[in-house]
Amino acid sequence: MPTSITQTTWQWQNRQNFSYLTCSLLERWAHGFFTRDFYPAGPSDLVRHLDPNASVSQLKQIHGNLVWTPREIEQPLTQGDGLLSDGPRQSLWVASADCTPTLVGDVNTGRVAALHAGWRGTSKKILPVAISRLLADGSRLQDLRVALGPAISGEVYQVALEVAQEVVASLVSSGNPEKLTPSPILSDLEVGKVRLDVRYVNFHQMIDMGLLPEQITLAPYCTYQDESSFFSYRRTGQKQVQWSGIVSL
Repeated sequence: MPTSITQTTWQWQNRQNFSYLTCSLLERWAHGFFTRDFYPAGPSDLVRHLDPNASVSQLKQIHGNLVWTPREIEQPLTQGDGLLSDGPRQSLWVASADCTPTLVGDVNTGRVAALHAGWRGTSKKILPVAISRLLADGSRLQDLRVALGPAISGEVYQVALEVAQEVVASLVSSGNPEKLTPSPILSDLEVGKVRLDVRYVNFHQMIDMGLLPEQITLAPYCTYQDESSFFSYRRTGQKQVQWSGIVSL
């Protein structure tokens, strides 16, 4: 089975001369991967670009794998990195700088998920945790559509070898990560360092679960390299974020 990431069409949407990204894989849902243009606006303001009448849910993100529904959280103190809708017209939001913002939709039930996947959350399998909960609640694997938003790319994300090993250990094929396509591990000139693509680890985790490549897409934008559109903590060391959100049907 081929394991290449779907080259889904990504579109720039413009609002008052500000831009955000959408992708065709999630065209059934109002959604957006917002850029630094909108900073410091948060979900309560950004929701008007998607659905002004939708409720708003977000979490205190902690780089883990805790996943909640809106009915389970106590705003704004609940800690976690994933949200699953449990009703109609719920907008779910995650913040990111270099970590991978992930939006999920179920074409049968209309349910959605918004997930924040940094290297720590990825090593703890936050996407499989969220998808497993959707499946337990009645979703079918073949009905899911997954969009991995703008994040730092492997070609510029240098990490310690031990970090890469911890993250890649989350894969079924962790013994031979270099043989995966695309490979989540790239070489680095510095001893004890490698380049890690967290997006690709998340992709292969979903393939391990049984999703097909055509159900998954990845935004062709790197937060570190595209300074005009995205904040990057690795680039500046400043805690500035962009938001990503999706509205349940």
